[in-house]
Amino acid sequence: MLFHTFTFWTFFAVVASLYAMLRHRGQNALLLVAGYVFYGWWDWRFLILIALSTITDYFVGARIHSATDDPSRKRWLMVSLVFNIGLLGIFKYLGFAVAQVGSLAHLLGYTGPWWVPQVLLPVGISFYTFQSLAYTIDLYRRRIQPAQSLFDYATYVSFFPQLLAGPIERPAHLLGQVERLREPLNDQRFREGLYLVLTGLFRKVIIADNFALIADAVFMRPAAELSAWEVLVGVYAFAFQIYGDFSGYSTMAQGIARWLGFELMDNFRHPYFAQSPRDFWGRWHISLSTWLRDYLYIPLGGNRGSSWFTARNLMITMLIGGLWHGASWTFIAWGAVHGAWLVVHRWMSSSQVEAPETSPLPVRLLKIVGTFHVVCITWLLFRATTLEQAWIMVSKLTTDWRWTPFTAYALGMFATLAGPLLIYESWVERRGHLLALTHTHWIARAVVYLLIVIALLYLAPQRSSEFIYFQF
Repeated sequence: MLFHTFTFWTFFAVVASLYAMLRHRGQNALLLVAGYVFYGWWDWRFLILIALSTITDYFVGARIHSATDDPSRKRWLMVSLVFNIGLLGIFKYLGFAVAQVGSLAHLLGYTGPWWVPQVLLPVGISFYTFQSLAYTIDLYRRRIQPAQSLFDYATYVSFFPQLLAGPIERPAHLLGQVERLREPLNDQRFREGLYLVLTGLFRKVIIADNFALIADAVFMRPAAELSAWEVLVGVYAFAFQIYGDFSGYSTMAQGIARWLGFELMDNFRHPYFAQSPRDFWGRWHISLSTWLRDYLYIPLGGNRGSSWFTARNLMITMLIGGLWHGASWTFIAWGAVHGAWLVVHRWMSSSQVEAPETSPLPVRLLKIVGTFHVVCITWLLFRATTLEQAWIMVSKLTTDWRWTPFTAYALGMFATLAGPLLIYESWVERRGHLLALTHTHWIARAVVYLLIVIALLYLAPQRSSEFIYFQF
């Protein structure tokens, strides 16, 4: 079920109606059933996997909590790490790893057949695996208490608004909300949920799906046939596609959760207004970047050492962040470039960095434009199917600046769709509150909502696409 389909909203209407009539324990039971129906809608066989992951980490977590000595606690934590990373390894990386070994074998002279397993990737496995891992790791660190019951823990893992593409929630935040009584829906939460759902739909349907047509038209053509302008508009289109797609999902997940009495973390804070790579990762996919920081970068040593030691930790973190997105050299290269960018920026910055908001406006604008374009170059790696395609497309930017009708059409789409989005987000950015519109007069909100509805009715493309991050 996709958030922007009638099927999902019929499903949600049924769930929300029953939810309003039940008490706390009944609500949790309904959420658990709804989560499994929602996940099983894609492929019922994957229910076995999420149930196995839930049961394993719940009982391992109980062992970690009850163990009286550190060696025992560490052994049980290793059980969780091996199990969860093993699941990801089998379902997400096994085929890629075997294929790379086969390529190496052929380079060394092997000429026989090589079998590469074709493993079906369970939707959203990276998201709920990291969320479940956070539970056992936080128990090991004594930062949380164990779940009150397997029932509550299963509801935490399978909470359907954020199950398939995040945000990746922490147990201290989401599990606590599962276990506590929740207030009935009130005017404020309805108003905020409506804003989040409508703006999320706009980003997904109007921004992401329209720009997907442009990005696909570029990246599905032979790279050698493209002009430099076409490469540029293809990369820009993908930049807005992936932003609209992923931030749209996260925003709708927040809105749906809010209507059910839950608060999910902000996953995006206008990332294309970032002024540095560090600023970008404080605004983009925040739940993943903070997860990698807290459970990988800091345990590796963080910045508690020499500059070379810190650089190593940054590179390892970003390489694993790239690999988290998929088993492909393009994702590894994408992570490597971001890691190198963070390292270089850290070396070039003094220990006392001037706060971005105190810089003169022209300097801030220059930093924003520069950061955006470096991000776009990395998006080319992210979207390309092979490193060869990415290299050819980058090389095109040094020559062949032919102007084509397709380029003119694409730039018109940027002015029509991306321009108003950026203007609106700049207003929200200046207000300093992601829900700024909900604090304005109702007439202002009504005008914006009416424009969104008109856009959804008349500007939505005929072909819609699945959320990009479902594959991760």
